[in-house]
Amino acid sequence: MLTTTLALTSIAIALAVVAFLAAWRAISASRQDNDRLSILSDAMNRLVDSQASMTGRLAQMSESQIAAQSSAAERLQAQERNVTKMLDERLTEVTRRVGENLMKAGEKTTETLGQLQERLAVIDSAQKNIAELSQDVVSLQDLLSNKQARGAIGQVQMEDLVRNMLPPGAFEFQFTLSNGKRADCVIKLPNPPGLIAVDSKYPHEAYARMISASDDRERVAAQQSFRTDVLKHIKDIAEKYIIPGETSDSAIMFVPAESVFAELHENFSDIVEAGFARRVYVVSPTTLMATLNTVRAILKDARMREQAHLIQREIGELTKDVVRLDKRVGELARHFGQAQTDVKEIQTSTEKIMKRGARIENIPLDASGEAVEVPDLIAPEAEQPRRELLQ
Repeated sequence: MLTTTLALTSIAIALAVVAFLAAWRAISASRQDNDRLSILSDAMNRLVDSQASMTGRLAQMSESQIAAQSSAAERLQAQERNVTKMLDERLTEVTRRVGENLMKAGEKTTETLGQLQERLAVIDSAQKNIAELSQDVVSLQDLLSNKQARGAIGQVQMEDLVRNMLPPGAFEFQFTLSNGKRADCVIKLPNPPGLIAVDSKYPHEAYARMISASDDRERVAAQQSFRTDVLKHIKDIAEKYIIPGETSDSAIMFVPAESVFAELHENFSDIVEAGFARRVYVVSPTTLMATLNTVRAILKDARMREQAHLIQREIGELTKDVVRLDKRVGELARHFGQAQTDVKEIQTSTEKIMKRGARIENIPLDASGEAVEVPDLIAPEAEQPRRELLQ
């Protein structure tokens, strides 16, 4: 704004100089002309007055400019203070939020570390259990490598299933047959079928070699060994535990491993068919439970047949009781009918008595106080039963 004022002042001075030069030329052209000199003098005076007025206005404009600049400076300072205050408040809020977020993050981190420590403790415990389980697996492998121990495992498992599924007296363990052979278990059913022998076999070695075979040649050799072992077991059971006239014409071979049972039915169907041909049925723990459940139903049916005559006698006695009850119900119904008839007659007499009472209440009297005869309200045909009831 000050620069503009200086520019206007310079322009005013330049105009004054130009006017003076013009006047000077006019004076030089006609120096003797007094009138023109007077005019020039007047023009110079007016020019001086104008310059003075212009200078005053310029001073006034300069003061206004200074005041405006001062006001603008104050407004800028106020805005600066407002902006500074706003920035301080925003910075304080941001600092507070950052602090809260850091605190929450610290708490969350602490909680996560606590959970991580708990999980690490669980992992350590699981590792200890895995180590113990590994030792147990090694012990189990050592146990399964022993044929006698393996047979004992199958025997114990089979005995537990039989005890849980059949009633006492329906089975016997280590039963000796007439040929001197001892079966692991016999199930006692009525003839037919009679005694059913159950023998436990566990072809673990050949099965383990077959599962762990590293190439086809080793796998084929293990499969042949597995087939040979199972067929030998089936043959031995058929020859030892199926005796015509003493036992049933079939026997059961119990395999205490579901995996071996599944392998037989999936990849060795010829062995299963060979067992069917010799009437030796291979069962697993699950299928033995189903078989024993069927046997239990057969035993229950046999006991019911044994007690059939008792049931028939009880049914006859029950029929007699029903006939007797029907007779007594008939007599009770007849008594109820007679009682109902008596109640109806009592109700009829009660109605007549009520009508007689109403008739007595409505007897009119003449002026002398004597009663006037009123016709009987009761029909003549009903009078005889009423008299009988009163008598």
